[in-house]
Amino acid sequence: MTLSLVCFLAGLLGAADLKKDLTFYAGFNGNVDANVALGDKKLYWAANYKEQGQAQPGLPGPDVELAKGAGRTGDALRFVKKNGKAVFYQAAKNVAFDARNWSGTVSFFLNLSPESELEPGFCDPIQITDKAYNDSAIWVDFTKDDMPRHFRLGVFGALKAWNPQNVPSDKSPDFMNRLVVVRKHPFAKGKWTHVAVAWSKLGSGAGEARLYVNGMLQGATPQIKEAFEWDLAKGAIRLGVAYVGLMDDVAVYRRPLSEAEIRSLSR
Repeated sequence: MTLSLVCFLAGLLGAADLKKDLTFYAGFNGNVDANVALGDKKLYWAANYKEQGQAQPGLPGPDVELAKGAGRTGDALRFVKKNGKAVFYQAAKNVAFDARNWSGTVSFFLNLSPESELEPGFCDPIQITDKAYNDSAIWVDFTKDDMPRHFRLGVFGALKAWNPQNVPSDKSPDFMNRLVVVRKHPFAKGKWTHVAVAWSKLGSGAGEARLYVNGMLQGATPQIKEAFEWDLAKGAIRLGVAYVGLMDDVAVYRRPLSEAEIRSLSR
């Protein structure tokens, strides 16, 4: 058992339900394979997500590396410069997707200065989807034009249901009004910041999602009514879309964790 897994599980002591409901955990200590995975534990990369079917296991090259000793405990995943490649874990079984009633939580840590390290454009540290950010997807991003950059949560079901005319996101009130926005973020280089997203009942007609930063609730989405449609073979936990910085302790749970549980993970 690796150091990162020992430390992670130690943080769950006394929380049997958290251990039971953990479906995926990658601590990036010594290698990039997941420590806990109900599905495929390997990290994959491809030239882009359109070529995901040709993905290979491992790291894509020197721009994404296993950073020795740079993690919260042990090592971490470092995106050296703006990442344009597909870097992901398979979602099948690692994410408890249910088209009619999908609930869960994703938890992870970031270490970066959004204003000084990120390059121009939007940056999504995490996306969970089989298609795109606006089509049956859960993600967080840093905005491209704000200073300081805003940190946002987006949760969108089937594109054809919530945006049948495919109106560009920046021109769509239906897109902008769905976001949870943190305008004054705590991220800083050399400092680990915890992020968690908990979602419930997606695809049931009464879905919602909540964003937490450092264990504190930042807001919840309006009711999410549309369906979520996946080709499970293409579902992915996408890491570091246009990201620059460190990432550690990526975990996925099969249910929406409570605020107290999320606060315990953030410590």
